[in-house]
Amino acid sequence: MSVSLAAVLAESAARYPDRAAVVFESRKTSYRELWWWARKYAAVLGDQGIGRGDRVALLLPNSTHLPMAYFGVLALGAVVVPVHALSKADEIEHVLRDSGAAALVCAGSLLEHGGEAARRAGVPVFTVLADDGFRLDVAAGRAAPIDRYAPCAPDDAAMVLYTSGTTGKPKGAVLTHLGVTMNITVTMLSPFDFRADDVLLGALPLFHVFGQVCGMCVCFRAGATLVLMPTFDAARAIELMAEHRCTVFMGVPTMYMALLRASGTATVRPRLHRAYSGGQALPVKVLEDFEDRFGCPVYEGYGLTETSPVVAYNQPAWPRKPGTVGLPVWGVEVAIARAEVEGRVELLPAGEVGEVVIRGHNVMAGYLNRPRATAEVLVDGWFRSGDLGRKDEDGYLSIVDRKKDVVLRGGYNVYPREVEEVLMRHPAVAQVAVIGVPHPTHGEEVCAVVLPASGALPGTELGVEIETWSKARMAPYKYPRRVEFVDGFPLGVGGKVLKRELVARFAR
Repeated sequence: MSVSLAAVLAESAARYPDRAAVVFESRKTSYRELWWWARKYAAVLGDQGIGRGDRVALLLPNSTHLPMAYFGVLALGAVVVPVHALSKADEIEHVLRDSGAAALVCAGSLLEHGGEAARRAGVPVFTVLADDGFRLDVAAGRAAPIDRYAPCAPDDAAMVLYTSGTTGKPKGAVLTHLGVTMNITVTMLSPFDFRADDVLLGALPLFHVFGQVCGMCVCFRAGATLVLMPTFDAARAIELMAEHRCTVFMGVPTMYMALLRASGTATVRPRLHRAYSGGQALPVKVLEDFEDRFGCPVYEGYGLTETSPVVAYNQPAWPRKPGTVGLPVWGVEVAIARAEVEGRVELLPAGEVGEVVIRGHNVMAGYLNRPRATAEVLVDGWFRSGDLGRKDEDGYLSIVDRKKDVVLRGGYNVYPREVEEVLMRHPAVAQVAVIGVPHPTHGEEVCAVVLPASGALPGTELGVEIETWSKARMAPYKYPRRVEFVDGFPLGVGGKVLKRELVARFAR
């Protein structure tokens, strides 16, 4: 039996050769052309000694060259190792060494850090859109494409995706050809409901699992069109969605908030059919405002790097429940386990809060070269997510928070997301992150870090107003006794707010 993630592009190139696969900076690349270039990239990489099972790191921003290199690596039976495009030399070096990368494909604009990291790690560099070095894109232009993609075993590694490293050095999650291909195929049908005539705005970075698998790969699997942005800009995103008649938007909550702000002065309005949110909790108020402003339903879901990535989503086949991440996707089982129990999985009934555990075709093979870390999360046939959640009587999953983000105030657990949902309804709050800061009596105090809405004046008076307003709407142990104001949030991979940086800042 064989299966290859490369088939995601190859099969659509056979079915829809003349349809636009990617639109980037006004240039359309057809499926035939994209697969042809991917096979030319594969030919050059093969001539440079890259073969089955070799790991190839990709340090590339959003452009048409990324899918060319990505599917070129896969076509050889080699393993893709995406690297965050904003990484510094030390971070890139860690990924190269830890993954045992045989080569780094690096954009010219990222060579300052990528080239230095590769030199330290002793890894050869193939450049794209650069002025010097071994020009992979130029060599591919002269190469004859390979005939077909290499067959792979279902449990062969297709990619190694590095976690965000919130508890130490990032770990490489090994995802298999079968696991990722299944997740793409399943989610293409539901929740994403993609068809060949869909047009997706590719605003997410393709080096991140949300943009890469849910965006690019699902789009290519369906034979749809990806309108790719180099970087996200809300005003430009609205223009592109209107210009190219996009039917689908995928983004993280910070993107939804930015689109709402930009839509107030936009001269055009896209006619979206549906939108999908992931990566972090989407406040219900933001969901409601986006649906009202853009006239399309928003489906919120949940996934992790280690689960290929989709676990659960609100799906068109069932009623949406805003504030939840919906039902598990086909072939995936989700349960709630006692969070405090280590070494085994002890399941809880509906309605109780505990750790979200997952099993199914989407779960990673393990962490690369880390058997102990793998054994800690793959327990009794389940993957322990580190997230706290609950399931209702209908099976809908709600994510309460990360275990490590729960605030313990005076012996009570305070779940930041619950507090954030309430605070987002205050008219002076554009965005908020709730954290725990040290307190001499209560252990931790609830602190609301607020990005003020336009026209709101940050300061003591507004802080007291928000605290008083919150006190009337929350239990005494939940409402924030401390309110801090910022003009922007530190964001990590995929647009997540880095709460650990806020804690470090305001704990002082």
